[in-house]
Amino acid sequence: MTAARADIDAALLLLDRLGVSPADLHQAARDRRQTPTFAEYVPVVADAVGSGSQRAYSSYWKRLVEHWGDRPLDEVTPSEIERLAQQIKANVVARRNARGGRSAAELFIAALRCLYKRAVADGYLTAADDPAQKVEKPRRLPSTRRAIADTRLAEINQVASTTGADPNLDTLLLRLHTETACRRGGALALLPADLDSEQCLILLKETGETVRWQPVSPTLMGHLLRHIEEREAAPGTPVLRYRNGRPISRRRYDHLWERIGRALPWVITQQISTHWLRHTTLTWVERQFGYAVAQAYAGHMSGDASVTATYVRATLNEVAAALAALTGEPHPLAPSVASGPVAVARASITREGNRDQP
Repeated sequence: MTAARADIDAALLLLDRLGVSPADLHQAARDRRQTPTFAEYVPVVADAVGSGSQRAYSSYWKRLVEHWGDRPLDEVTPSEIERLAQQIKANVVARRNARGGRSAAELFIAALRCLYKRAVADGYLTAADDPAQKVEKPRRLPSTRRAIADTRLAEINQVASTTGADPNLDTLLLRLHTETACRRGGALALLPADLDSEQCLILLKETGETVRWQPVSPTLMGHLLRHIEEREAAPGTPVLRYRNGRPISRRRYDHLWERIGRALPWVITQQISTHWLRHTTLTWVERQFGYAVAQAYAGHMSGDASVTATYVRATLNEVAAALAALTGEPHPLAPSVASGPVAVARASITREGNRDQP
């Protein structure tokens, strides 16, 4: 009894020095939020994140609900996370571009970290109690994508312009991505209001909520404006659409490359996709105009590579000059271009006498 009383006196003394009363502790215990289960919290996070995170993580959050749906977030241990990550890695669907399940395990850990980061911000647990941060994420292997050779790029453009139900749309897509090196999301988010026809600029809204003005050639700008007019793209709606006026989705890209792959087997073998066009253009720009211009052309943040990049950031006029050299067309922001058109531009899918194809 004496020892217990001494402990109580010591605790009261400590609380007094901290300025905390027993009533404060009682109220804190009453106010403490109940840690939600995975089944309760996953929908909350899914509604809070952007569409890109939803696409990347939704399947893994579904797995979490299936395995630990009725368990509170603070009950799962790092060892359990590692075990489930190994199961996901081992059971990944085998595809031609599979790399032993590493990407699946990496995305699973990333999905968990996103979930727990929100839980910490919402006050359900502390950063020190976050089990996802205690699990090492698999190291990402170098990408197998690279620049497409000029002759191969010409073959792709040839097939796109001579096959399919809507070659005008497909050639417009290829030229848009080849000229601007934009991502699919940037092209799909393009609105009529995002076109500055006077200065030949388009506003790209891409990953990480980045926004930038990207130069385009007068030829491409003309085809984009005609596309808007002929397919009746209303203000505030996507520019790229089918003949019936319905906006395209990511599936249009899948169908395009599937069709090209049937005519060009090496496209299927190497898993060529729209992102390869980004590699192609940026590689050429870097070789001809240097790293700073390529970084600006890509829309990467100035601090992505080093602190020095902040001080040598390329201007919009320099990006326009690179585009003018790439396409062989003068640009309003780069009136004098010393370089001539490159092979990629000469492999354009323009057909003499056909004004409908870009």
